[in-house]
Amino acid sequence: MLIPLKYNARYLVTRWKSTAVTAGTFALVVATFIIVMSLAQGIEQALAATGNPLNVIIMRSGVQADSQSEITMEQYHVACNVPGVARSTGGEPLVAPEIVTLVNKPRNDGKAAYLQIRGIHPNAFILRPSVRIVEGRTFQPGLREAIVSRSVSNRFKNLHLGDRPRLGRGQFTIVGIFDAQGTAFDSEVWADGQEVMQESDRQWYSSVVVRAQDQASVETIKAYVDKDRRLKLTAKDEAQYYNEQTKTAKPVKAFAMFLAVTMAIGACLAGMNTMYGSVASRVSEIGTLRILGFTPTAVLTSFLIESVCLALLGGAIGCVAALPINGLATGTTNFDSFSEITFYFTITPTLMLKGMTFAAFMGLVGGFLPAWSASRQPILAALRQL
Repeated sequence: MLIPLKYNARYLVTRWKSTAVTAGTFALVVATFIIVMSLAQGIEQALAATGNPLNVIIMRSGVQADSQSEITMEQYHVACNVPGVARSTGGEPLVAPEIVTLVNKPRNDGKAAYLQIRGIHPNAFILRPSVRIVEGRTFQPGLREAIVSRSVSNRFKNLHLGDRPRLGRGQFTIVGIFDAQGTAFDSEVWADGQEVMQESDRQWYSSVVVRAQDQASVETIKAYVDKDRRLKLTAKDEAQYYNEQTKTAKPVKAFAMFLAVTMAIGACLAGMNTMYGSVASRVSEIGTLRILGFTPTAVLTSFLIESVCLALLGGAIGCVAALPINGLATGTTNFDSFSEITFYFTITPTLMLKGMTFAAFMGLVGGFLPAWSASRQPILAALRQL
């Protein structure tokens, strides 16, 4: 027979001060865990959401990012005629050569970061429909004009509508602000490919993006590019390419786990101290419960439930405390391209469930020894305190 839960609830309410302090400790650990993990989740979501299943990125073999790649004009013309490439209503292949370069720019916080400049072909807007102009207009080909993502405009200095930042050897006029709907393109500046090529003194493209006719054609394009000895290139579907870059989130996850474990030890000790105090003040109650017929196992279970409930209370407070940062923009370095990637703190129901599970685990670990001590209290010794 188990001890009624209202017994534990009444005690937690009666000793509300110690309950509040211990719950606050668990809340701090859970809030920190959720906030740091939301960083990693935001990075993964930004990259994983970028890929279009019918887009194929063609790059030089052996590179990890398009910013490290080189594609000659000859290779580009061969890539335009790869079997399986979709065509526009006018019969032209849906192909977009791109050139990617980095510039060092100051952020609003005074620190500098490498910003990725993507020189594009007009077809890029067809292949990347998530990118939409929200202020101003798009750039005109042949002019030193650029468009920047809203996230970049908000985080960096001199990258607002109408500004004329130096993006290479010369200055470009910012004529538009775009929104890439949380994808990796929210970390970039776009301009005409030929202008970026001239400003960076480059004679080659970085990559070529092609649209496949269907899912089967994606594999056809990849196989053709890999086997064609003239190209010496590799092809990846866009989803695969950006999923591979989610390794940027791994150091953040490792840090989150290290921080969570370190703080969890302190929280478990705090919970253990509270529960030991609870046991010491309830020796006579424990003896009474035993006389009433409750077994040592029932006492052990009751005190464990009390500890877990205390931790879950703190976990719930921690989840609520972390919610205000959901959706806030921040950035980190993409370890493949070495440019700054902008992303958003992302707190999901799944992440909050992990936080609550983590809290329950801390309550279980921190409460076991005190609960064991309570279940082993001698009945006669307990009765002497009545």
